[in-house]
Amino acid sequence: MNVKFNQFLRDWSLPIAMIGGVMMYLLYVNIPLFDTTHAVAADIISVVQPGLIFAMLFVTFCKVRIKELKPSKWHIWLLLFQITSFILLSLSIALFKEMELVTKVLLEAAMMCLLCPTATAAAVITAKLGGNSASLISYTMQINIAVALVAPLFLTFSHPVEGMSLSASFMLIMAKVFPLLLCPLICAELLRKFMPGVHKMLVTKGRNLPFYLWLVALSLAIAMTTRAIVHSNLSIGVMAGIAGVSLVCCLAQFAFGRFIGARNGEIITGGQSLGQKNTVFAIWFAYTFLTPVTAIAGGFYSLWHNLVNTWQLYKHNHKNGYKK
Repeated sequence: MNVKFNQFLRDWSLPIAMIGGVMMYLLYVNIPLFDTTHAVAADIISVVQPGLIFAMLFVTFCKVRIKELKPSKWHIWLLLFQITSFILLSLSIALFKEMELVTKVLLEAAMMCLLCPTATAAAVITAKLGGNSASLISYTMQINIAVALVAPLFLTFSHPVEGMSLSASFMLIMAKVFPLLLCPLICAELLRKFMPGVHKMLVTKGRNLPFYLWLVALSLAIAMTTRAIVHSNLSIGVMAGIAGVSLVCCLAQFAFGRFIGARNGEIITGGQSLGQKNTVFAIWFAYTFLTPVTAIAGGFYSLWHNLVNTWQLYKHNHKNGYKK
């Protein structure tokens, strides 16, 4: 009985975390006792979420050496896919300025889903699936730099932000994405050098810790996504359109990433590098630079890529006999 229960938890841990996030939000907002705490709760989550991601990446980086973070030739194809698709959609919006608002929103949703950098948590899922975490981390850093360089330039044509220069946009994006990438890496290297005993303990005994931290972070992210959808004024039709666009973008990127990865012996890493997105960044990016309602696309994408991850983990667990 315990074995079957453990298998069930391993197979469905991501959906359980997502359903838990939805239920947590719905219960919280419908209990009158907590009405006066909503603003404080939002502030707490804004601190706890980055903290969880930092801890998760810190433990993950303890297993990876900086010298292993080498760019690969196949990374170029993924970068070209993301950057080219963003540029084409951005120019389309700029050239056809008289398009209907709904069409513009759907194009911006696709643009954001395609450009969005790889999720910081993707290294955790990649390791669980038997992929190459170091290669994925390397690509995550590359795409973050690419987004910071390319996005401000083309957004000046498709969706200029009043009073914000190219350099200001660049620094804003860099400040959002890089602290959570570089700081855990630096801390992990310092621990490796000055406290090797603690470092060894984290590597050997904390093998599954990043995944458990990710489940908590995922529940919080889904709770905030539920909040955004509940408070949205979008019609059902527009919301369904955004959900459909984000689903197509998600499946297309997983498929193309796995295709490129398979040609280079990195099918899992390729799929996760392109398909699993930093949806917290996507939501912030939409609110800051695009039509704010497109932020909903980030929430829907979070749902889709975690369902894909659930399916992959299910297949991996059954194929490998639930090895620890």
